Amino acid sequence: MSQLDKLFQHAPSPMERLPVPEATDRGLSLFVKRDDLLRLGPGLALCGNKWRKLQYNLQAAKDQGHTRLLTFGGAYSNHIAAVAAAGAQFDVETIGIIRGERVPGLNPTLRLAESCGMQLVFVSRSDYRKRHEDGYLHKLQQSYGPAYLLPEGGTNLLALRGCMAIPREVRLQLTPPPDYYALSVGTGGTMAGLIAGLDEPARVIGFSALKGDFLEEEVAKWVGRAPANRNQTPPWSIQSHYHFGGYAKHQPALLHFIQNIYQQYGIVLDPIYTGKMLYGLLDLIRKDYFPRGSRIVAVHTGGLQGIAGFNERFGGLLDLELV
Repeated sequence: MSQLDKLFQHAPSPMERLPVPEATDRGLSLFVKRDDLLRLGPGLALCGNKWRKLQYNLQAAKDQGHTRLLTFGGAYSNHIAAVAAAGAQFDVETIGIIRGERVPGLNPTLRLAESCGMQLVFVSRSDYRKRHEDGYLHKLQQSYGPAYLLPEGGTNLLALRGCMAIPREVRLQLTPPPDYYALSVGTGGTMAGLIAGLDEPARVIGFSALKGDFLEEEVAKWVGRAPANRNQTPPWSIQSHYHFGGYAKHQPALLHFIQNIYQQYGIVLDPIYTGKMLYGLLDLIRKDYFPRGSRIVAVHTGGLQGIAGFNERFGGLLDLELV
């Protein structure tokens, strides 16, 4: 087995029942799909949905003869860390175009990326906004050499293909299949891939980690482009009321919730994505959003490498053991 084959030939990520009283008291069955336990390479970066979004892209880069990956992200980007870790794991050169100026000491995400051998290139916000322009991309390849280009966040059609495996695995693990899926939404790629991969008539609920309603348009765009497993798109929606102020914003209630889930059930959630998702999901359960007897699968999409950066930035607010 080659190193890259490890991304494809793996057991399904575990499925665990989460016996929270909010669900059991209402006759609901709540499960967590532990994609956070899909891990490979340095740190906790190549993990969860980043594993799934990168696997077919890395295969495509190899098939096209590329030995260099070039991508984009902010200073705390899970995607940047994941690409860097993939480069170290599979001996591929990586270049990260980072929005903003380099600061002394960097942060845990960028320190990890550099330790994995990623070349960090810091650009102004005005230049960063050009990342979708062909001329700017051509200029970058002239400067740093031919490279396989990955978009910010890693969402493209190959990323969706990787995420389509989530419901396929769930069908093998859970009988009868779930009535609902819940997951965090950042760029919309993971959610669109899950929707495209559904064969059964389940509903999909996304919990936005960002302020605003623009993610519905993004998810719809990707769902329309994805090679779906069925003719009719399953019903889906995005809950946009659990972002706690916006991307990377937090409030004491969220941090208390994350700490409590860890202490009671041993599941580590991050404060940027999965913590907000599960907080919102349990709040909907308390509001009787789901019919009695419903079976719900919450997808833990990873994001664990970001906890170190959050704690360094905000003074160690979360006491979680990452293994």
